[in-house]
Amino acid sequence: MPYQYANSNLKIFSLSSNEPLASSIAEEMGVELGKSSVKHFSDGEIQISIEESIRGCDVFIVQSTSAPVNENLMELLIMIDAVKRASARTVNVVMPYYGYARQDRKARSREPITAKLVANLLETAGATRVVLLDLHAPQIQGFFDILIDHLVGVPLLSDHFKSKGFEGNDLVIVSPDHGGVTRARKMAERLKAPIAIIDKRRPKPNVAEVMNIVGNVEGKTCILIDDIIDTAGTITIGAAALKESGAKEVYACCTHPVLSGPAIERIENSVIKELVVTDSIQLSEDKKSPKIHQLSVAKLLADAIVRIYENKSVSKLFD
Repeated sequence: MPYQYANSNLKIFSLSSNEPLASSIAEEMGVELGKSSVKHFSDGEIQISIEESIRGCDVFIVQSTSAPVNENLMELLIMIDAVKRASARTVNVVMPYYGYARQDRKARSREPITAKLVANLLETAGATRVVLLDLHAPQIQGFFDILIDHLVGVPLLSDHFKSKGFEGNDLVIVSPDHGGVTRARKMAERLKAPIAIIDKRRPKPNVAEVMNIVGNVEGKTCILIDDIIDTAGTITIGAAALKESGAKEVYACCTHPVLSGPAIERIENSVIKELVVTDSIQLSEDKKSPKIHQLSVAKLLADAIVRIYENKSVSKLFD
């Protein structure tokens, strides 16, 4: 084990959304998960108990605000309050997936900016730092007035494809829209490959219409990269368009496998050979597929936690 913090003031607690990931993080660090319990009353109220002393400790709470989003968010807020009232020295939230991140601006009149509201809630509850992974919109970091560490999944995803021999000019990294070009370029630099962009129009939420492909994909192996795959409409339509444009094979990857509604059926019926995702969101049995390969972000998050605890640079993890 690379780290040993069993007798230190560093404590890691898991809530309900992704206990396997929290356990893997603790294992990477050579510590046991903190003792706590989450109970639900018959009317739906949540009760959290911390079953060990955390006075003067640096506490890290692992919780993705994935489905059920509101319940997981409320669990997190209650846990932050409990930790703060138990006299922890710092309250650090490790949020591999930030729910409501797609509501980051007013797209039309009288709309809320819910990503900002969530930031306000975390601060008001008492969080002193938030560790995030691949925010849908990086500017969400500016919604916080507390410390933020924003990690990226591109190195992990790139290393997976590099290990399979995917590298060079026979490969094209494809962004499914204009907003993801920066992410695609970062992967392309790592794999020494060119990029292409799918120019699309979205007439309404969760509905995508491909317009055309900017870049040469004929005879190439294509890797579509996105931060979130939700209903999988964008990624599967994009993959089909790449095939129609002469792509040899199409792979896809993302950091956050939301995979709601018809996503699994769409992926299984698509031309995508393999979809590579991380475990920022725990996949239920009905969301698992032979086409889906899941990588763990446990080591990345464990390294980040240790660096934060030891007051070392976190930016080294981007290399």
